[in-house]
This record gives sequence, C-alpha cells and structure tokens, in this order.
Amino acid sequence: MRRAPVRGRRETPRERDDRNFAELLQELRVTQTGVQILFAFLLILAFSARFPVLDAFQRGTYLTTLLLAMAASILFTAPAALHRGLFRRGAKRHIVEVSSRLAAFGLGALGLALTGSLLLVVDVVVSRTAGLLAAAGAFLACTGLWVVLPRRLARRLARRPGTARRRMSTTEFHGPGH
Repeated sequence: MRRAPVRGRRETPRERDDRNFAELLQELRVTQTGVQILFAFLLILAFSARFPVLDAFQRGTYLTTLLLAMAASILFTAPAALHRGLFRRGAKRHIVEVSSRLAAFGLGALGLALTGSLLLVVDVVVSRTAGLLAAAGAFLACTGLWVVLPRRLARRLARRPGTARRRMSTTEFHGPGH
C-alpha cells in the first residue's frame, strides 16, 4: 500500500523511515569526524609542555571541553548502537525519532566543545578577554546556524504555497531535537 506523494516522493512509511535513517547516518558521519579530530586534539593537549602552567580557569575549561567532546562522540555514535540493539524488530521509526534527538543533543555538546576549545586556545595565546569574546562569537555562530536558521527556514517552508498539506512530525518540521 502506497501513501500519497509527499514533496514529490512516492514511498511507503517503511521506505520513508529507511530513507530518514540513512540521511541521519550521513549527517552523523560528517559530524563524527569533526568530533574525533577535536577530541584527539584535546587529549594530546594534556601532554604538551605548556599544559602544567595553565591556571585554574584554563584547566577547568579544558576538562569541561574534553567532557563535552566525549559526550558529543557518544551521542553521535549512539544511533548505530540503538540500531544494532533493535535490528529486525520493526522499530525503525522509533530508532529514527530517538536517533534524531540524540543527534540534536550531540550537536549541542559539539557546539559547546567547539566554543570551549576556542576559549582555551585564545585565552592561552592572546588573553582571557579575547578568549571570552571569541567563545561568545563561536557560541552565537553555532546557535545561529544550527538552531535559528533551520527553524526560520522550516517556518518559511511551512507557509509557502504548494507545500505538501500534511501534518509534519515535530522532528520533520523543526529538525532534530524539537
């Protein structure tokens, strides 16, 4: 049984779930690589010659950032483990919904880890004030591009004439995490 076309697609709910999961996994592949590079950089940093001279604020920033990078890595790999645990149980839609939330939390952790990394490096190289300003800019950029922009585009697309007249799930409308 086929459902009505949505945005030019003719696919069954199962086909849509498979496509959504494949698209989500592709997004996670892109972000996971960045997290792994950041995490490796942070791990190596602890063994650098300058690390012992970091002040308490810098050490706190380092540890917080390291934990955030680890959390992002765990959240980005969790969908694969979830899929493996529920494989062939007819749970693809649930896997997609939960994985979408995990990806959203992973992006949040990644954004904070990137912000913390920039804060630490600029603080050490330039000054604390410059580090805080750079971190604020990074945080605003991540929030603007990863949260605000997708939500605005989703609202604009929902109002556009000729857009499919079906009720979208919260995940489809707002993107992961909403």
